[in-house]
Amino acid sequence: MFNNKELFKTAFKEQLVSRLGKNMDEATPADIYKILGTLIREVIGREWAETNQAYKTQGEKQVYYFSMEFLIGRLLGNNLLNLGMLTTVRDGLRDLGWNLEEIEEQEPDAGLGNGGLGRLAACFMDSLASLGYAGHGCGIRYKYGLFEQKIIDGHQVELPDDWLQKGNVWEERRADKRIEVRFWGRVEISEEDGRTVFHTVDYERVWAVPYDVPIIGYGDLHVNTLRLWSAESAMDPAKMRMEGQRSYHQFLDYNRSVESISEFLYPDDSGYEGKLLRLKQQYFLCSAGLQSVLRTFEKLGLSYHELPHKVAVHINDTHPTLVIPELMRILIDEKGFGWDEAWDVTTRTVSYTNHTLLSEALEKWPVPMVRELLPRVYMIIEEINKRFCGMLLERFPQRQDLVSRMAMIEGDQVKMAHLAIIGSYSVNGVAQLHTELLKNDVMKPFYELYPERFNNKTNGITHRRWLMHANPKLSQLISDSIGTDWIRHPHQLLRLESFKDDPSFQERIMEIKRGNKLRLAAYIQQKQGIAVDPASIFDVQVKRLHGYKRQLMNILHVMHLYNEIKDQPSADRVPRTFIFGAKAAPGYYLAKSIIKLINVVADVVNHDPQINGKLKVLFLENYSVSLAEKIIPAANVSEQISTAGKEASGTGNMKFMMNGALTIGTLDGANVEMHEMLGDDNMFLFGLRSEEVTNYYKFGGYLAREVYNADARIKRVMDQLVSPGPFCCHEQEFGMIYQSILDHNDEFFVLRDFADYAKTQVAVEQAFLNSQSWASKSIANIAHAGYFSSDCTINRYAADIWQIRPVRPLLEV
Repeated sequence: MFNNKELFKTAFKEQLVSRLGKNMDEATPADIYKILGTLIREVIGREWAETNQAYKTQGEKQVYYFSMEFLIGRLLGNNLLNLGMLTTVRDGLRDLGWNLEEIEEQEPDAGLGNGGLGRLAACFMDSLASLGYAGHGCGIRYKYGLFEQKIIDGHQVELPDDWLQKGNVWEERRADKRIEVRFWGRVEISEEDGRTVFHTVDYERVWAVPYDVPIIGYGDLHVNTLRLWSAESAMDPAKMRMEGQRSYHQFLDYNRSVESISEFLYPDDSGYEGKLLRLKQQYFLCSAGLQSVLRTFEKLGLSYHELPHKVAVHINDTHPTLVIPELMRILIDEKGFGWDEAWDVTTRTVSYTNHTLLSEALEKWPVPMVRELLPRVYMIIEEINKRFCGMLLERFPQRQDLVSRMAMIEGDQVKMAHLAIIGSYSVNGVAQLHTELLKNDVMKPFYELYPERFNNKTNGITHRRWLMHANPKLSQLISDSIGTDWIRHPHQLLRLESFKDDPSFQERIMEIKRGNKLRLAAYIQQKQGIAVDPASIFDVQVKRLHGYKRQLMNILHVMHLYNEIKDQPSADRVPRTFIFGAKAAPGYYLAKSIIKLINVVADVVNHDPQINGKLKVLFLENYSVSLAEKIIPAANVSEQISTAGKEASGTGNMKFMMNGALTIGTLDGANVEMHEMLGDDNMFLFGLRSEEVTNYYKFGGYLAREVYNADARIKRVMDQLVSPGPFCCHEQEFGMIYQSILDHNDEFFVLRDFADYAKTQVAVEQAFLNSQSWASKSIANIAHAGYFSSDCTINRYAADIWQIRPVRPLLEV
């Protein structure tokens, strides 16, 4: 059907009538999207079932990727691309009077993630399926995403992200596979047949109901599963009503508490109730997911001693760390294992990816909270800690300090990163620099104890979504030039190196970039009513708003450029368009103040006639995967300007690189590896190195006020934050930003790197004036981007960590 345009059109019209009772002239764009999604689901249903049967029949080891986030974006276009049906459907819909891009806009971005952590998980799911690995995702089906961001009077306003309001055409509810998850209660200990037995009683039951989303691999018959868990009541309301009014009210309270578990992504944890809800979410995911995994394993009829040979459980950051004590609980309490054999199985089954070097992001939970909510799990954590600390004291009797530094329970806190390292067989960082900092600084004592566990797996992105789907004309040019093998083997993009000095190829690259910029300019005009110059430099910083990512340095530099233009309005300037997109956590007031500053600067710059088109500033609200797909192909310059040593890896840097943008950045995260491949000629580096940052933190020597007093440009923009003028209506408006820099000594070295950043931005402008040289640099970036394909990353995970191999489709067996 999808391989023949006429058959597709016929089937589509029939489905529209049979399912919705409408003819084509009555249909809405939402109707078209719904029928198209339903047709795709029907087409891949057989392959989905056969993939699962192949995994069962061949008995290959399977990976279960546990993550609190899966930022999958929209699935329609990506699924059509992976199925090889994109052209047929686009042409067929056009014949029927519809534009596929318009239909794609009907799909909401799935509210299942926030930033790089969730987008990485989504790229990994795509690569696992496309490479034929038995790899599935395990997450939570949040009713509401992080939030829908609106900018009102320059301020971020958070609205509910009700992404499921119209349902989700891609999911399948599996009520028959529901799992019981238990909270609260108390543990009773008894002796049975000479062994100690633990029973949790008086607990609260919750149903975890799975919703399965098919993850369609590219070009083959592999369809893996993203299983998302929804919390539902395990009590019968009719029975409660019969027991009396008081019990019924108790049921309503219980039901509300249950629904809250899968209601919001990242509930506000500034208070006790919010922290408790987050802990509930994490255990809910871990317990439901792990029980489901083990239920599948049991169908193989093998001893649980074989679990590590058939199952790999991978935890994406510390959020799912409770899989470790939960697996221990199941093995000991339900399968009759002794402690040592349960620990052996657990530590050969679980692997862990660390995603942060920030101490505040390394999760800790209050002991009383864990003990009360999860009494048996806490007992196991306590026993793991006791045995681990005893081992340290036995091996290093002269190093009492190690116990306090490495214990997973210290004071009244449970340290989840310590538990993740101690209870897993592999600990990987996500970029070379990040991994080295883990080994030699943040987790140094653990690396010295378990050097064999630590390894690096630099992040990756799926080139199918971020190049083939987001930038189809560039993708077609690449295939026309080097063939199509790069789609399966992305490292072959290196063959583009031979075209970087070809004037004809350079012109085609620049033409495609111009087309993408025109498309984004039209979107900006439609959304904000602001005309931007497609010939200007599109300088883009889109990512989560955080101090270490230094959006502040970017906007302070824009203020500096504005000041320069105002001082010399007749001077020649290279036109610049600065584009920002970012969400700030609702309780992160400094970040929200920076968003306000960006919007204030944009309003001033864009409405000052003296600027005369030399400078434009845009803040695009509600940054998302689908918006990124519009922005990234249009970018000339990619801002990757985090404080060195703070960004674990980054994946936005890879997406921009793959689409031919040039990076201005610090030697941080994966920028380091980009620089190793590209050299100084093809990216723009500035700023402190990570070792210099570390030395400042350890030994001091940096005074922000000295820099402020020594550089007139910096003093001017900083004073503009709090003095009446174009950017400040009253001195309190941006006082928090001012104080964070000068009174709190500029934690992320914004002022320290400002001068070098401004100098490097001048070099960017000069390079842009030579269009042929710029195009050559852009081609070099695209050519080397294959290294950062998530296909390559997943192959490294498969070989080095999970020990899995591709599974042949059932039809080929």
